[in-house]
This record gives sequence, C-alpha cells and structure tokens, in this order.
Amino acid sequence: MVWEGKDAIKTGRVLLGATNPAAAVPGTIRGDLAISVGRNICHGSDGPESAVHEIANWFTPEEVSDYPRSLDEWIVSDN
Repeated sequence: MVWEGKDAIKTGRVLLGATNPAAAVPGTIRGDLAISVGRNICHGSDGPESAVHEIANWFTPEEVSDYPRSLDEWIVSDN
C-alpha cells in the first residue's frame, strides 16, 4: 500500500508500531501480530527519499493509483 498526504510517513509508522514487536504497543500492527524483528510482517519507510526508492522496489507505476475524492474540496485547504 502506498500512502501520501500530510504526515503520511509519521502516521503510518505509528500504526505499524515499533520495529521490534516486543517494544510495539498493543493496538499497532506489529504489537498485535508480529513476533520477531527478523520476521516482521510489514514495513514503513522512514522518510520521503527512502519511500521513493522502496515504492519503486515493490510497485510498478501502473500499480500506484491516484484518485480525486469529491470530499477533499470541502475538507482540504491550501491555507
């Protein structure tokens, strides 16, 4: 899955939990589902530059879709 938006990397890493599942809080993906660092079930990029590289490793350009949401004009502001 590829996310974009304000604080997407930070928010995604919070949802994933700490890299070491033993340190990940309950309710996070790693906290609830992972058992070891070496057999981690998910990955999150640590910054925009690494995200560009990692997205290209896992997805072709055709697999990454962008779509406009009609709701955005009501909730997203350029200010």
